[in-house]
Amino acid sequence: MTAKRRTRPVLHAVVLTALIAGSAYFTVELRKEEQAKAPAVMSVTDTPNGGGSQGGDGEQKWERLKNPQRSVLRDGKGSILATFTDGARTATLTGPSRTFTEPATTKTRVVTTDWVRLMPEEWRPGAEREQWFKDWFKKYFRSEEDDVFAIAFQYGDQAPVKKDANGVSYAGDADFGPINPKGSVGNDYRLEESDFYDYLGIPYTFRSGTKGQPEKLRYRSMDCSGFVRTVFGYRARFPLMASDTAGDGLPRTANGMARSKTGVNVIPLKGVGADGRPSTIDVLQPGDLLFFKLDARTGERLDHTGIYLGTDTDGHKIFISSREEANGPTIGDKGGTSRLDGNGYYASTLRSAKRL
Repeated sequence: MTAKRRTRPVLHAVVLTALIAGSAYFTVELRKEEQAKAPAVMSVTDTPNGGGSQGGDGEQKWERLKNPQRSVLRDGKGSILATFTDGARTATLTGPSRTFTEPATTKTRVVTTDWVRLMPEEWRPGAEREQWFKDWFKKYFRSEEDDVFAIAFQYGDQAPVKKDANGVSYAGDADFGPINPKGSVGNDYRLEESDFYDYLGIPYTFRSGTKGQPEKLRYRSMDCSGFVRTVFGYRARFPLMASDTAGDGLPRTANGMARSKTGVNVIPLKGVGADGRPSTIDVLQPGDLLFFKLDARTGERLDHTGIYLGTDTDGHKIFISSREEANGPTIGDKGGTSRLDGNGYYASTLRSAKRL
């Protein structure tokens, strides 16, 4: 499978409201823990648990952990309620259980209570005492507003179209890219370099002043890095760069993201060769960005990126990414099983990971 590389970054104002509506292949089911089966079609069943910011957890305690340096909030029984990593804006909060499936292409079922959100500031030791964090945590702990995972699954196969107040279709089934007019050259059946503004079909001006112009043939398309930029940037509002070289924020390509100073490197890049495979991936946390070396033709460049979801019901570590073979975002088996453990295609080509 080929990679995802250059084009430009993201950020346009969009008003997000309700949870996902029904569709046919991807499943994102919000459910209570005792509900065991995920349906074969995409649906979101809202089952509020009635918890507030304290959620009946009793006494809450903060703990500092290392590798990476982070703060963990536990309830009175010692269960983790939230995790915040020094230098990162990504937070993992515990909330109602959800099931993510893609029955058209895989038997994988990810059942998780993890909700991944972006904080307005990077975490630092003692931030739990600061007012910005208290306000943010009160709003989002146990909230069922769309998080990073819910957003990511709004671009899967047959996901319904969603429009913002300006009539722009900001969600719905996404392609990887247009068919290569030159045919399948070197296995490149579909073109890369489709970014979030190509998917949206609207021009976008970055903070640097650079203006990204969508290409008509790339409408409703996003390559792997374009998918990550859509989810974290355009939707979750993480700052985006117009390229890999100018400004601060999330760069345009998988290689640029992996090698940038943005975020926290939880699995440092040791090299792109076979000996660059990490010895352990246990440090991964839901929401982490993953970087792969798939294509020998790209030299030293990392050429694929995805978002770590956690473990499935069989104990495998699963991720979602936009791929050429699946023609869009997937957790399925087309182009290689979406597992990071074992010795499969993606497991053997993983090279680094970052927490934004």
